Amino acid sequence: MKQWILTLGICGCVLASHAQTDSTAKTSDTIQVGNFVIVKTGKENNASLKKEKDVSVRVIEERFKSHRRKQNILSTNWFIFDLGFTNLIDNTDYSKAQGMGYLKTAYAPAGPITQSDMTLNSGKSSNVNLWFFMQKLNITHHVLNLKYGMGLEMYNFRYDRNISYRSTPQPMVFKDSIGFRKDKLYAGYITVPLMINITPKPNVHNAFTFSAGISAGYLIDWRNKQISDQRGKQKYRGDMLLQPWRLAAITELGLGPVRLYGSYSLNALHREETGLNQVPYVVGIRFSNW
Repeated sequence: MKQWILTLGICGCVLASHAQTDSTAKTSDTIQVGNFVIVKTGKENNASLKKEKDVSVRVIEERFKSHRRKQNILSTNWFIFDLGFTNLIDNTDYSKAQGMGYLKTAYAPAGPITQSDMTLNSGKSSNVNLWFFMQKLNITHHVLNLKYGMGLEMYNFRYDRNISYRSTPQPMVFKDSIGFRKDKLYAGYITVPLMINITPKPNVHNAFTFSAGISAGYLIDWRNKQISDQRGKQKYRGDMLLQPWRLAAITELGLGPVRLYGSYSLNALHREETGLNQVPYVVGIRFSNW
């Protein structure tokens, strides 16, 4: 009887051992050969990990593309600052202008005004612009763009000779009888520029860029500021027969962090009835992100 019981116990242990081996094989995917245990590679886990990586890469790419579209289709640059030099191209026929009543000789004992009297001090005649904003709108593959904005253009025309502007008893310009330490004509315009921008390598930071177009400005402030020992500091306002509108051809050149700009007026500084035909132009540096 004891032998039967011992035999049944041994068989039970063997069956339990086989059952445990089969369960381990299903859960851990192993094979036992003698004293060696071979573990199979988790292909399903690797495939799952690869899928997760692929999904992550796709999500990152989609987010990058979405961000890039938002950045480049329409971008805004706030408060751009320009600093440049201005001068005049004088095409005036002074012999004709003398008879039109704007260039006065009654208050000028030194004689009538000539072209040399209206020559500017080019080293001190300045242009300062403050653009409230500039926007760049993508047209074609970020290579061709439309640039536009709004800002304030300020011109300081410094005279070497003693030139005075007055609005009473009528608008006039004359050579004064005293010497000025500072004599300038200021003109300020609210201006809207419109340019076509070309950026051959839009994905390169601070790449070469070129813009050209036109601008329209409306005269909002003007004055003749003079400083002398005899009169001190004085500012003269009133109607000086300056053109109320200013149209100009404009351009911008960017190379690396440097931005250069230029402007050439398409109409004269003064009204036609003055007889003066002086065309302002500007060259300067633009402090801008793009």
